[in-house]
Amino acid sequence: MNEFLTLMKSELLVTAIIFLLLFIKIGKGIKNESLLSLVQALLLVNFIAGFFLNTTGNLFGDMFYTNPLIVFQKNILGLGVYLISLLCADWLKKSEHLPEFFMLLLSALLGMFLMISSGNLLIFYLSLELATIPVAAMANFDLNKKRSSEGAMKMILSSAFSSGILLFGISLLYGASGTISFAEIPAQLDNSPLQVLAFVFLFTAFAFKLSIVPFHLWTADVYEGSPIAVTAFLSVISKGSVAFIFMTTLYKVFQPMQEIWYNMLVMLAVATMVIGNLFALRQQNIKRFLAFSSIAQVGFILVGISSNDNMGITAVVYFILVYIFSNLAAFGVAAVISDQSGRENIDDYRGLYKTNPFLSWVLALALFSLAGIPPTAGFFGKLFLLTAGGSKASYWFITVAALNMVISLYYYLRVVRAVFMEKNEHPVENLKPGLPVKLGLIICAAGIVLIGLLSWIYDYIHSLS
Repeated sequence: MNEFLTLMKSELLVTAIIFLLLFIKIGKGIKNESLLSLVQALLLVNFIAGFFLNTTGNLFGDMFYTNPLIVFQKNILGLGVYLISLLCADWLKKSEHLPEFFMLLLSALLGMFLMISSGNLLIFYLSLELATIPVAAMANFDLNKKRSSEGAMKMILSSAFSSGILLFGISLLYGASGTISFAEIPAQLDNSPLQVLAFVFLFTAFAFKLSIVPFHLWTADVYEGSPIAVTAFLSVISKGSVAFIFMTTLYKVFQPMQEIWYNMLVMLAVATMVIGNLFALRQQNIKRFLAFSSIAQVGFILVGISSNDNMGITAVVYFILVYIFSNLAAFGVAAVISDQSGRENIDDYRGLYKTNPFLSWVLALALFSLAGIPPTAGFFGKLFLLTAGGSKASYWFITVAALNMVISLYYYLRVVRAVFMEKNEHPVENLKPGLPVKLGLIICAAGIVLIGLLSWIYDYIHSLS
């Protein structure tokens, strides 16, 4: 029992919070402000608890597996959810269905935790569905907006399609190898045509979840239609969790197919970076802009994954930690402006510095980090990804990735220019975000600066991998 409680402490804590919210909902209920403060405190406790009693072990006949690196990955996701609860506090306080929102959010987080710790294809598939279906409901949380319903419908359809592809790939792989255990599959792989076909189906399903080009077409519409809190969750937490399990699956389960998936990664990484950057150049809506920005960032993550070694694991985990602070800072500013002024176009951000200097500096810092400008943490994150990808001596591949960093500078700095240098006849008025929102923005800004300067964080992640 002690082993069960220790190994599954992250999942059990999240489950306990979900049940507490359920009891509050079916009871008399409490005011939104009090409930939000309670949930934020519980999420902080969940994050802090992730740093204690971490061991390596497995449960349920190797269906569930954990180690200190996996726990650290869960902590990153838990931190992201805590920051979202702070950054979107002003919007959440107005929600008529606050308990339901957090029940869905935490159910998706629970699915992601189980997915990262999955030890066979069955629990992986079930946990992936648990991580996906609640998010589709959350995307439709703005019940009075047609765009929200459209975004939710597109996500449901794309998720159903990708889940069908994944399940078919799992069926083929089971038929070709005779097992669904992650530990036993590598010994059964001989690169037969049926196994390669099964792998292609599984790879395609991952590509849908990560918005890898050309499986990205649902992303911008869903991001635009969803509430910003849900968009931030999709962009950061969802993609981060899938990137973690995708890397583990390639490195451990499909290691015998390394030559095949390396070539696929290279081609799709290039396409994802180029297409993501080119489409981000022409976006006016801030959520669509950040959607294509996140697609381009996934391309850089694929560069790091292509290394197939501990350096790649360290670089990817470090980058996703940096990405959480950077992207959530940008979404936090967008949430404040959208919630209090109703504006979501980049042109509306012109002259923002004159009326809202604090929000302007946080947004600029976030965009500098996403662009990879030193000395922000985003620079070091992308440097480590390129270094890891360069270990395979594919210099043209790294050159293309570096050139895409230069392209991304243009559209990130375009927003910064609008905020600080351009005039606006009708600027966004002086906004007053609540204390939790300010705290979340300060934490994100501090993370962007300090993670890049404190080298021991990278060393710590490297020691875990």
